[in-house]
Amino acid sequence: MNQIILADNQAIFRAGAARVIALEDDMRLVAQCEDLARLSNAIDAWRGAIVLFSSSMQLDAGSVIARIQAVGSRAIFIAENGTEVPEDLARALDGVLFRNVPGPGLLECIRRVAAGDHSFQHSNVTSILAQDSVGARVRDRLTPKEMQIVALIVQGCKNKLIATQLNTKEQVIKNYLRSIYDKTGVSDRLELALFTIHHRVLAEAATRASDLLQQAKTA
Repeated sequence: MNQIILADNQAIFRAGAARVIALEDDMRLVAQCEDLARLSNAIDAWRGAIVLFSSSMQLDAGSVIARIQAVGSRAIFIAENGTEVPEDLARALDGVLFRNVPGPGLLECIRRVAAGDHSFQHSNVTSILAQDSVGARVRDRLTPKEMQIVALIVQGCKNKLIATQLNTKEQVIKNYLRSIYDKTGVSDRLELALFTIHHRVLAEAATRASDLLQQAKTA
């Protein structure tokens, strides 16, 4: 049984990855961590595990890898879509994934690393942009307000908090979500978040919407 530790500060991504891993008979997700303290405790508690940790947590990757290796565990790095992983960091890792990795790719990487191999998913920004016509089409269909809601959904916010952030009522957010689901072809908030994460063009638009919202709130 492969014991998996998943460390990522994006709750929706953790939930999606957990759902994929939970269906596999040879894998057990033993810890989900959203910060360094929880990750450190999990590394110490589950020696010999496979540890997936994301660049979005902004950790000292070298120190985390050293700690993982010290207890006989193996390290897989989750990089943001389209970014480059420094060569010296890649050499220290057992695997590299990008956030838009599909479920089968995630499982294949974990199994290869568990078998003692290395697994590195390569980022090709040009092909991602060229092939992501679906993400671009959905992005162009969403209104600025809908894009803000998508951004908050990806961050794991519930409807009540989204309503507070946008100075409106919870029922209004529910109405917006119905429209967003229709435009994206998904059926719930988890599918919406995963759809956004997996389409780089849409994910970038959501990030910009989030940044603009934060700027407006601090202005």
